[in-house]
Amino acid sequence: MRPKSVVASGLAGLGLLVLFQGYAFLPGRPGAAEEPPLVRIEAARVEYRSPGEFRSGGTPVNGPLVGIAAERPFEIMQRQVTRGEYQACVAAAACRPLAGPGEPELPLVGVSWLDAADYAAWLSRETGRSYRLPSDREWALAAGSRYRDDVYTEVSDPADPAKRWLASYEAMAADREPLESRPRPVGGFGRNEHGLLDLAGNVWEWTSTCFVRFRSDPETGAVSAHENCGVRIAQGRHRAYMTDFIRDPKAGACSVGVPPANLGLRLVREASGPLGRLRARLGA
Repeated sequence: MRPKSVVASGLAGLGLLVLFQGYAFLPGRPGAAEEPPLVRIEAARVEYRSPGEFRSGGTPVNGPLVGIAAERPFEIMQRQVTRGEYQACVAAAACRPLAGPGEPELPLVGVSWLDAADYAAWLSRETGRSYRLPSDREWALAAGSRYRDDVYTEVSDPADPAKRWLASYEAMAADREPLESRPRPVGGFGRNEHGLLDLAGNVWEWTSTCFVRFRSDPETGAVSAHENCGVRIAQGRHRAYMTDFIRDPKAGACSVGVPPANLGLRLVREASGPLGRLRARLGA
């Protein structure tokens, strides 16, 4: 690799740093993890419903559907983290070992939210960049046409709450399609309009967003919200609510709906602080 031009050498308070066009080299980090391919999300817009449970006067209802757009550009991995990439974190004793063998080039499956957070922290240390899980909102914007609203019915009868449950169950049953559990090779589920691979395939992806219970008073209009961060949102063919330590979604802990086939991850690379802003301006 022959860098085209030296951009900066030595930033005050950050130690010796040499930035090359599109690359960063941090002294004292031999063998640092290689950065994955990224996609920059800018002009994205979707019809979005906040995740969680909504009740009005004790009756289950749907949350409001609103149009959202990216408030600022962000960068997200083009593909999911692979098993081989995660195993490098395991080898460094920074991530929990996986259960059983697997092919290193396939998308990673069988990780909890806690595992995903550990991997993001390790990758950030190894690369000198800031990686984190996307929020549910960011995931929806990146998914674009692959994002799917999780509402199954508009039925809401205060006199008979069972009607809503039955309508939801029938809609889920009719919508359920056979889905293989074995991960396909990277790109096996195609790409969306933003160039991201394998969104809404058979690997659901952890987000940073917590489960929230919303309560509204139909008489006063007052709304309260209770956040439970022991349950996180996983996104894929549908939204799933999963306990943060669960690795196998088929083992339970899905609060509503059809459980995911697998749990994996892709990360956002954050541009933060003076160094992050400089890199963002350079397009690095």
